[in-house]
Amino acid sequence: MRTHGERSPANAGIDAALEMLREGIARRTPRDGLVATPIPSVSLFKHSAPDQEPRSAMYEPSVCVSAQGAKRVLLGGETYVYNAGSFLITSVHLPTVVQVLQATPKKPFLGLVVRLDPREISQLMLDSKLPPPRPQRSARGMACGRMTLPLLAAINRLIDLLDAPQDIPILAPVIQREITYRLLASDRGERLRQVALAGSHGHQIAQAIGWLKAEYAQPLRIGELADRAHMSVSAFHQHFRVVTAMSPLQFQKWLRLNEARRLMLTEGMNAATAALRVGYESPSQFSREYRRLFEQSPLQDIKQLRRVPESANA
Repeated sequence: MRTHGERSPANAGIDAALEMLREGIARRTPRDGLVATPIPSVSLFKHSAPDQEPRSAMYEPSVCVSAQGAKRVLLGGETYVYNAGSFLITSVHLPTVVQVLQATPKKPFLGLVVRLDPREISQLMLDSKLPPPRPQRSARGMACGRMTLPLLAAINRLIDLLDAPQDIPILAPVIQREITYRLLASDRGERLRQVALAGSHGHQIAQAIGWLKAEYAQPLRIGELADRAHMSVSAFHQHFRVVTAMSPLQFQKWLRLNEARRLMLTEGMNAATAALRVGYESPSQFSREYRRLFEQSPLQDIKQLRRVPESANA
């Protein structure tokens, strides 16, 4: 019998695995920000302070894990917060706004992302005979879940491979396959199964999202997108909003405005040129929509973004 306040063996095992993950990430993140690894689908994160302002970010099919600290993700009008002991799973590409909430120099936000391969998900569903998702039912393409010890153990083994680069080509795919299986079998696994199942509404919306990402500068023709997804226009609108928490037009605007922001920031384009490049015919409309999304004019926003590295270095 456990005394009051004593941790159960399962919880104690998760605590120990989380401590191992914290140590593994901290040792491999000498600086703040995103750190790429020799495993192409794995990236590590470190933040020594909370974000002062939210940031736009495109989430791709992946699982994000916090070993320490907390992060908030805004999708449409919904909020997802994940911290140590939980994960954020994303089944399709989704435009979001993110903000690190809990981080200090002594206890920085430490996390990682493992990108998921939709083809691997489909193959695993066939191989493992997991139950298919409920028919003709769409669900949001993002969800938070509670970490399990088997999932944590697999993630720790994947991170440990970074100390043995010669083993990565052989063992990383095996461990990543286990991680995908653990996610598929979790209480949030239906999100992935819906998108992987050919012919499902989730799979059709994922294909439409892929076209929007590739052709964001082209005029948006909802009828053509609905035909590509083999849906009526009304059904396409309904399922797209269920999966992404936004309309196709809002999705395209986010893609266009963030690409224009990148062009101005990294390639030195002026606002009018960037607007034309991403598909806007009216610079004034571009400026209005840019201000609505980023709460500043393009000129003010880019000036502020360029000041951030200087203040950080100072």
